Amino acid sequence: MIDLDAVQSLRTVAREGSVAAAASALGFTPSAVSQQIKRLERETGVSLLERVGRGVALTAAGTHLVVGSSPILAELERLRADLHAATPDDGTVSGEVRVAAFSTVVRGLLAPLLVELAEQHPALRLLVRESEPWETVALVASGQRDLGIVHQWGGVALSIPDHLVVTPLFTDVADVILHRDHPLADRAALRPGDLAAEQWVATFETTICRQWLRRFFDGIGGAPLIRYESMEFENHLELARTGAVVALVPRLGRGDLGPDLVAVPTIDPASTRDISAVHRRSQADAPALRAALAALVSHSEPRRDGHDRRSAP
Repeated sequence: MIDLDAVQSLRTVAREGSVAAAASALGFTPSAVSQQIKRLERETGVSLLERVGRGVALTAAGTHLVVGSSPILAELERLRADLHAATPDDGTVSGEVRVAAFSTVVRGLLAPLLVELAEQHPALRLLVRESEPWETVALVASGQRDLGIVHQWGGVALSIPDHLVVTPLFTDVADVILHRDHPLADRAALRPGDLAAEQWVATFETTICRQWLRRFFDGIGGAPLIRYESMEFENHLELARTGAVVALVPRLGRGDLGPDLVAVPTIDPASTRDISAVHRRSQADAPALRAALAALVSHSEPRRDGHDRRSAP
């Protein structure tokens, strides 16, 4: 019997190019992924991976297994969805939906949505894991999560595999956060040139938010000057409150700025990010997934076109 979880791990190694990268995408340790693939090689009696430089690549047998397993895994997922759909329809939605989402959408959108779903569908459970958009896409694509919420800033690419369905939700805006006494605090909007000499607090180098901050300053040498790094936007606000740095903080999930901070939008370019949901095409008919996605879309409607007052600076 071929272990389908191990096949999923092999597929992820093939896509990511290394065991370590696959482990990161799947939320496992490299040792666990290696053991899965070694067990799969013992089960099949063939070598599935070979080392190429610093990474690994599929052998001919490994390629055959990955390609041949694709329709099988998709059919199993469709079968699971059909079994749920075949349950007598008495208006009850049950089961669980495994969700991966970035931190600000957990605070700003998922928290109230979880309460509403619990009231509407008591037998439905959402299991939420926080992850960056790249990791979220990998988790959903590999079957480790059922539903993902991702963001994409400006022209910063986010690759979506063909077997995933993307549902646009809304567009979020990020503002420059400055101390009220800052010389730029009274501006209606700020351009990159206005901010070139500022010191910043930013997220880590590997995040899409940080990539956008670099993209914002394209053509301006030496900017942005990063003084502090933190993954928590609440920390960005507190550091900006000292007056030592400025920050670019999304409106989604942002707390009260208080009397000593101001939020100023950027122009040329505007700092916006598109928020979307992703799920596997083979799960599109699963009632639990449909209920969770419908709630997401419903909660997103007031935020479209900037109509949600909670998103105001």
